Amino acid sequence: MVSAVVLIEAEADKIQDLAQQLVEIDGVPEVFSVAGRYDLVAILRVRENQDVADIVSGRIRHLDGIARTETLIAFRVYSREEIEGIFAP
Repeated sequence: MVSAVVLIEAEADKIQDLAQQLVEIDGVPEVFSVAGRYDLVAILRVRENQDVADIVSGRIRHLDGIARTETLIAFRVYSREEIEGIFAP
C-alpha cells in the first residue's frame, strides 16, 4: 500500500466543490480544508506509486479550480496502534 499527501492550492470560490470532487476519486479517502499556504490536503491510499501518478497527473491536476499541487509520498505510515505496539511489554 502506498500513501501520499497532495497539497493543493485552489481558487477560493471553488474549494468546497473541489473537495467534494476529490473524495469521489478512487484512492482518495479523505480531503481536508486547511489554513495556511495550501487550501486543501488530499490523502491518497493506493496499491502502487504509478497509481499516485495517475491520480495526481491524470485526475486531480485537471480539475477546474486547481492552481497548483505538491505531492508527498510517504516512506512509512505510523498509526497510534503501531506506536503503542512498539512500547508494549
